[in-house]
Amino acid sequence: MPVTDEAIEKIKAMIVSGELRPGSRLPREADLAERLGLSRNSLREAVKALSLIRVLDVRQGDGTYVTSLEPNLLMDALGFVVDFHQDDTVLEFLEVRRILEPAAAAMAARVMSDEDITALREVLDGLSDDATLQELIDNDLEFHRRIAAGSGNTVLCSLIDGLSGPTARARIWRGLTEEGAVERTRQQHHAILDAITRRAPDLAHSWATVHVAGVEQWLRDTLGTAGSPLG
Repeated sequence: MPVTDEAIEKIKAMIVSGELRPGSRLPREADLAERLGLSRNSLREAVKALSLIRVLDVRQGDGTYVTSLEPNLLMDALGFVVDFHQDDTVLEFLEVRRILEPAAAAMAARVMSDEDITALREVLDGLSDDATLQELIDNDLEFHRRIAAGSGNTVLCSLIDGLSGPTARARIWRGLTEEGAVERTRQQHHAILDAITRRAPDLAHSWATVHVAGVEQWLRDTLGTAGSPLG
């Protein structure tokens, strides 16, 4: 095992065991390196790597701390990775969304508060009939974000947030090129919302599946006949 990987594993073990807790400060570099049997250079590289994925927070002049380790913080690394996706992987992101988003909608139908459901309806009602495509996309992202948050599962919410970016261009292109796509999207949003309002998890799951699968199928057809529209 490379020495930097070994250093990462040793720091990780300290966190997993509870020896280092969220918010706690790491010992001085020299002391920690000696304690773990590592060179100071290896320890520095491990700290740098763990800070990039938001496990550690290096504060100049203060020290190095374990972050809160909240899922939304750690999932930032996912967003960094998916930013490098290639067009031929957009379908794979949509396939994952088709698995996760219906589950989130079903969970929201069970546990989302009445106040949050009202706020979700206000998101849809706030979209004017003459909205620009960018306003439609922003509204779409906010709608899905609120449902994910309404699931009550912070890990699921963070995963869905991280997957939104890579598929945004596909949704924009669909709105520009497919007749009736915008109106169909709005109707499906209202169907999902109504199912959540009625506390009907199975129905919410079904409508969310239809909604995401529609974009997926459109992209499959487009890539199969005209090449990638997303470059």
